[in-house]
Amino acid sequence: MTGSWLSATLPVLGLATASVEAVRLAAVRAGAAGPVTDAAVDPERVAAAFGSERLFRDGDARPDAFAPLSGFFRTQDGYLRTHANYPHHRDRLLRILGLADADREAAAAVIATRAAAEIEDAAAQVGAIAVRVRTEAEWRSSAPGMAAATGPLIRTTERDDTVAGAPSARTPSTRAPAGGKLPLAGVRVLDLTRVLAGPVCGRTLALFGADVLRVDPPVPAEITWQHLDTGQGKRSALLNLRTDLPRAQELLDQADVLVTGYRPGAIEAFGLRIPPGLVRARINAWGDAGPWAGRRGFDSIVQAAAGISLIEGHDGVTPGALPAQALDHATGYFLAAAVIDALAARAIDGRGRDVAASLARTATWLLDAPGRDPRHPAATTPTDAATVTHGRLTTARPAIPGFDDHAFPSRPWGRDEPAFG
Repeated sequence: MTGSWLSATLPVLGLATASVEAVRLAAVRAGAAGPVTDAAVDPERVAAAFGSERLFRDGDARPDAFAPLSGFFRTQDGYLRTHANYPHHRDRLLRILGLADADREAAAAVIATRAAAEIEDAAAQVGAIAVRVRTEAEWRSSAPGMAAATGPLIRTTERDDTVAGAPSARTPSTRAPAGGKLPLAGVRVLDLTRVLAGPVCGRTLALFGADVLRVDPPVPAEITWQHLDTGQGKRSALLNLRTDLPRAQELLDQADVLVTGYRPGAIEAFGLRIPPGLVRARINAWGDAGPWAGRRGFDSIVQAAAGISLIEGHDGVTPGALPAQALDHATGYFLAAAVIDALAARAIDGRGRDVAASLARTATWLLDAPGRDPRHPAATTPTDAATVTHGRLTTARPAIPGFDDHAFPSRPWGRDEPAFG
């Protein structure tokens, strides 16, 4: 079956397939064997994975991807995009709007009387999530936009922290089973991420055999459907890094890879020490440099700030959106590919490495890519052939070619012990 997979003005399918192919090639370089070595990327499977929230079902229930106070709002001078899916972000947004309840109509009435930049600045001060919808030209000429356009898509930096100059004891080659079909077999990954980009990275590493332990703080709880949609192949445990630092450090010392979605400096602020030889992978919204490096953000927020929303709008004035949270998913796959390469390099020289990605840098990649199509057809919805069902749960099949399913479905959030297998 053919279809207009991830059809949009911007070449979203090109971004998506490039990120998935990057993982496949990295796995081949690391010694993967079997169908993944020569299987072609399936555009329908890629579209299904990138738009997985549209295919997810828990019994007959389908998720609402955005909460009532998340979305576009008309302001006094343009548009604002908010993200209030998590209770703490919702409450902070309500505080700066002077409201007590999460009523969308009431919020819209207040926002309509204020300038978008004023709310954006107020949100940044209190840790709420809201940005002014910008044009592409405004974004590219701004300080955060120029920072996002600087440097490689994924930045890998070697650290000089090899123990006694020898390769680390925690290398994939010392743990791979006979045949080495899964190049990450035995690699331990500590996943401290939420939402999409980081969980997609961890899920992808698990697909290639890594022992991935996702650890969350008990509060706030993860959004249930979101965890079930991205948690395949991983175990899920609860641990408060602030109050149980020794246990957190023990897990970190046992890990080969740490994946975080925190802003720069957050791990160090907890008091955690990065052990020698660790591959440290980081995803954030705006990158490590520029005036927005410390700000919170999500895919939809980056789309709005970077000009993508207006590009995808129907009239150049009213904002729209990409057909999937493509910045999140693509960044997760690109980061996973870089982690696989970093582990393969570490198996040779023993050096630890820092691997960093940002949604804003991925947005710049998409904006720079050729092939815009303002007259594009509507995006095609993938068929059930691109899904897999386990009990009550229906989720998208893996986007990586050569895999029909994950090692196991998502486990209930927080039900596992905070320990590697």
